This record gives sequence, C-alpha cells and structure tokens, in this order.
Amino acid sequence: MNSEPALRVGIDLGGSKIELIAFDSTGRARLRRRVATPRNDYRATLAVIRDLVTQTEQELGAKGSIGIGTPGSLSRITGRLRNSNSVCLNDQSIVEDLEALLGRPVRIANDANCFALSEATDGAAIGAEIVFGVILGTGVGAGIVVRGRALDGANGIAGEWGHNPLPWPQPEELPGDACYCGKNGCIETFVSGPALARDHRHVTGAALEADAIVAAAAGGDSACESTLARYEERLARALAHVINVLDPDVIVLGGGLSNLDRLYGNVPQLWSRYVFSDCVDTRLVRNVHGDSSGVRGAAWLWDAPET
Repeated sequence: MNSEPALRVGIDLGGSKIELIAFDSTGRARLRRRVATPRNDYRATLAVIRDLVTQTEQELGAKGSIGIGTPGSLSRITGRLRNSNSVCLNDQSIVEDLEALLGRPVRIANDANCFALSEATDGAAIGAEIVFGVILGTGVGAGIVVRGRALDGANGIAGEWGHNPLPWPQPEELPGDACYCGKNGCIETFVSGPALARDHRHVTGAALEADAIVAAAAGGDSACESTLARYEERLARALAHVINVLDPDVIVLGGGLSNLDRLYGNVPQLWSRYVFSDCVDTRLVRNVHGDSSGVRGAAWLWDAPET
C-alpha cells in the first residue's frame, strides 16, 4: 500500500446509517458502502468507521484521506462534538479518537456543510460563487459555500439557519412550537417534514405524514393543498431572509421535501415580496446527488490526492 494518500475517503455518519465513498486521484468513485449505525453506542460507532476504512483501503490497495460529515459541529472551546441529534456523539472527542484509531488526520464538518460543498463542487450549483445548501428532512440544516470552500465561521456554526426564528411571523404563528434547542418558533419547527405533518394536524385534526399530504394535495384534497400553500409561504419567508443577508447565487434543496416539484416554481414567486431588491436572480434548484451529497461532500473536505 502506498504511504501517501491516493484516495479521498468520505464518510456520512448518520443516526441510522454510516456511508462511505472512496474517490481516486482523478475524482472517480471507486467504492461505496453503507452499513447500519450502532444504536446509542459511541465506541461501537468508531469501530464501524475504522473497519470500513480498513476494508476499503485493503480492497483498493491505497491509503486515503478521511473526511466525515455528521450532524452537529465541533466546539471551539472543548474540541468535542455538540448539537448532534445522534446524542451518543455529543461531548465526545470524536476527531481525537478517530485519529488515534486510524493513525492519520481526520477532518469533520457538519453534514449540511458537506451537502452544500458536494452540490457546489460537481452538483446542482457547480460554478456558482455563493451557494446556500438546505436540507429539508426530519430536521432542517444548511451550509454555505463560497468560491468552492465550505464556511465554518468563528463559532463553527455558519449556516445554522434552522435555529433562527421564522421571519415576518403571522399572529397565529406566535410563539411557535418548542424546538429541541430550547427555543420556540425556530425555522426548523415550521419547514421540516414533521413540522408539515404537525401543522396539518393542528389545522385539520387529521394525522397524516408529509408524503401522504403531498399525495392527497395532488389528488385534489383542498385541506392538504392549503397545508402545502402555508408551507411554501413559510419556506419563502425563511429563504428570503437568507437572500437579504447572504445574497447567494444558488440555493440548493436536499432532504425528503426537496422532491416536492412545486417548491421550485412556487417559492421563488413568493419570496420576491420579502427580498430587499427590485429583482431576485437567486436560483432555487433541486440537488443532483440526492442522499449521496453528504458523503461526497465529506470526501471533498480534503484537496485532491497527489497522482
């Protein structure tokens, strides 16, 4: 096996699955694997990552740089992971521990940053100078990429869009539902998948999941159509706030709700009334790489290996 890295290995460390991808020096994906994440077991999770990397390098006959995307971020005070919804990872020295296991430097970034970096590098926002990548799923996350580099920020929280209050709230939206972060009315409590279902239940009394609401609206159900219209207007306000602050060239949507085709036409029509400009050239686009964006972006945390 070569002593210098000839691969870029990306790992997406999620609550239910751990996915690995390995790129060679030309940027070609050579191997991809996905395994279940051990439940609530930090040491077992590290062992799975070690074994995946070891097996990959043995199979490909080359050593790799290691980039990892995971929910949460590293504290600038302690160096430990924080704010992860995989709670067994919180307050753990994950970089230190993995570097000891793997015998090399490891780079870790928020999974939304990895998503944005992947889509900016060779995805839906390729060539754009400023990219805002949004994950609309069980939770809501975001990442910012400027000129091909994911922003981390002075506090390691650049792009933490979901834990700001929904802008321009209506009276019926106040004070907003409680968020796991301890605040009320966070954007995440309005535009995540569970938030969509919760809003529909609150207004209609019917307990439907997000995908069922979408299907019923497409079939002509007026109550479900109204729920989606409220969702789109809230998402438009939340993204208009981003445009006013960051003025990105492209906003890329990921996560389960990014598959809702109507968002890409309806939301830009709605956000114009909130953007402080006489025109809005920001493009709203669907991701190219789907749920692979996170693992691909983790690999791109390192420069290309030497050939």
